[in-house]
Amino acid sequence: GGPRPLPGQEVSVKVLGALEDGGLVERDPRLIFVPGHGDVVQALELGVPTMQPGEVSFFLAAFPYAYGRPGSREPDVPPEAPLLFEVTLLEVRDGPDPQPLPPAVRLRLGSQRRERGNYHFARADFAAALRSYRLSLRALDGPTTAPPGPEEEEELREQRVKCLNNCAAAELKLGRAEEALAACEAALRISPDNGRALLRRGQVGLVSPHTNPLTSARPSSYPPLLSPQLLAEQGRDAEAALVLRRALELDPANKVIHTELSRLAKRQSPPCNT
Repeated sequence: GGPRPLPGQEVSVKVLGALEDGGLVERDPRLIFVPGHGDVVQALELGVPTMQPGEVSFFLAAFPYAYGRPGSREPDVPPEAPLLFEVTLLEVRDGPDPQPLPPAVRLRLGSQRRERGNYHFARADFAAALRSYRLSLRALDGPTTAPPGPEEEEELREQRVKCLNNCAAAELKLGRAEEALAACEAALRISPDNGRALLRRGQVGLVSPHTNPLTSARPSSYPPLLSPQLLAEQGRDAEAALVLRRALELDPANKVIHTELSRLAKRQSPPCNT
């Protein structure tokens, strides 16, 4: 018993999700989320706030309230598939202060939220994807009940870099070049030779050649950059080319990098006079 979750509170639930034929596609002994943040499927977003701690509920979700018309690869859900969820509400906590969690739980929570962001990104809901990626970073950076071991520390680092790269991609799709570049720089501070971050950073220089971050009113959601400006307005193309060539050294077979360098070369070429 106890009160139902209030807006802004964090919940922990045990979830089982099955297809109509009984095939189990989702099993999570402790799924943690804040209802309303877009972090889980709509069936859970809408259903869990009606529950009390300790209660077990069954939600039969039509596909718009599960994984949508396309379905999902992770978990493996066919297109337009309804799902039956068995949900146990384990705990309700006040937010937004993060709770100390074991490193393994932080890793699982971060991965879950990043995958949810990928789900939104694949459906071109870039604002929702960005929200999930930021929630993933918050989970990865939260307090732990014990120091992570060497392998856990490495995995936390790798997941942070993945999330920051995904944030940069979503920011680019939303037309926010300054924020995209900030996410790239944050990823490169963790992993200086990360090819994807270098590629994104070069792409930002290509899509926003006249952006001056010092005049932008939007505060960055990422750690501050090492340089006083994101990229100098003068010479941005040259820096973009430098970054992309460095990325190419790390991944010579990457076709996207070759394409971006070709675009840059064409833009730098003077127009032919006829």
